[in-house]
Amino acid sequence: MNIYFSDYFKVQPREIDRYGAFNISLLGDLPLFIDPFLLFNSPKQPYQALHEEMIRYLRFLRDKSAAGVVQPGLIIAWYRFPEIRQTWLGFSQQTNRGRGLGAGFAGALNTNLHEVFSDFGKEKVTRSSHLEKLCLIKSGVGRDNISDFTTNLILGYLCEYTQTFAQKWIDKSLRHKVRVPKVRFNYDTESWESGSYDLPWYGGDYVLLVPRDLLTKDDTWINKTDLIAEFAQITTSIPDAALRDQVNNYFRKILPKKPKQRDEDEAARRTILTYPALIDYFIRYKEERGDRATSISAQRVAESKQLYVEQFGLLAHLLASDTAFYKVAGNTYDEAHERIAYLKDVIENKGGHRFFYVKGRSIEREEDIHILFRFTWFATTSDVTTEANDGRGPVDFKVSRGSRDKTLVEFKLAKSKSLRRNLQRQAEIYQKASDARKAIKVIIYFTKQERERVDRILKDLKLTGHRDVVLIDARNDNKPAGSKA
Repeated sequence: MNIYFSDYFKVQPREIDRYGAFNISLLGDLPLFIDPFLLFNSPKQPYQALHEEMIRYLRFLRDKSAAGVVQPGLIIAWYRFPEIRQTWLGFSQQTNRGRGLGAGFAGALNTNLHEVFSDFGKEKVTRSSHLEKLCLIKSGVGRDNISDFTTNLILGYLCEYTQTFAQKWIDKSLRHKVRVPKVRFNYDTESWESGSYDLPWYGGDYVLLVPRDLLTKDDTWINKTDLIAEFAQITTSIPDAALRDQVNNYFRKILPKKPKQRDEDEAARRTILTYPALIDYFIRYKEERGDRATSISAQRVAESKQLYVEQFGLLAHLLASDTAFYKVAGNTYDEAHERIAYLKDVIENKGGHRFFYVKGRSIEREEDIHILFRFTWFATTSDVTTEANDGRGPVDFKVSRGSRDKTLVEFKLAKSKSLRRNLQRQAEIYQKASDARKAIKVIIYFTKQERERVDRILKDLKLTGHRDVVLIDARNDNKPAGSKA
């Protein structure tokens, strides 16, 4: 059963671990991404050189932006990049095809570079320049943009990194000579150049490995959420007493008398807009705690490896051990119900619930459930589309065989605040929009209290016992001790 890089390219997982890479899934993207701060903060000279080269390119763009209007063709050539889907990392759960860096990001970068990054290379507060500064100032620029841009700027390194591993461990029949565009920038011709590499080949495209110590999950180390959450620590760290007192005075002045957390957050936002120098002090605050960035990212990647590769992989193989599972026939509605029933049985009766816990903590993201459920459709003849959008918002899964046989599957965690609203409207709306004839809702709960909450909601909505509302018990405190996975 081929799910991971090691499966397809017949490499022992331990060799990928020893090389320092992440054993990616080739069924769909895993929710990890490259954080440029890990390049900056690394003791490895090649990583530092990559970060310096990124800053050099941003200075080049800054100078062009400051000199005048950049022509549309050059905006496309210099600012716009595709998502490097060949890493199989990011935010698309069905395949590895994301949005990339389109006109919106290119415009934001061009417009803001000469203002936001006017001191690039000549910083007085921070130790270095950081691309992430853009996401602190410009709305609509998030971790995916920053990661995609970083990945594009280090693409040549990733190609060489993967080529070295592939030529040692992967058979020639599974490799391909590839001409990869935009792997290095020529400052003399002011244009991007391509390069030729010998890379793993899968599904008509090359595949790239990424070092684990460049990856993180959830958010970049320098991010807007922490800018607000750590406002008090940032102001305390300002060495300029006059600025520090002005900031604190303004912050207290705009706070209501009995502030709640949202009032403090809003006051922090307004203060930062009034004193933008705080952003540089926030970045320096983050720089000084760079060791935490490294350790936290390493922990998140290790937990992701345990969950997505080790545990989900074991569960998929456990399902595959039942030879009938991946050969379910019938229409999409019957097939979806049978696969959900298989998954439910394995989780509730065969010890599969253990795969939903990392260090004793249950899964907290519905996206993780989606990744697992995608594994249960391995080798199906149906077209399984995740995050399908048929005009009225995304739906978790659309299973189809042609235009007349469609079934929607919605997953929710029992603790979700939107569960009641979802049960009332969501799937029915999607069903009408996509012309699917059936919709199934799957609810996973991890505690007795969560089950009781679901039961109350189902009773209120008169959905108790409905065939298309499937409950899965993933509790860890009510399973037989002798169950084996």
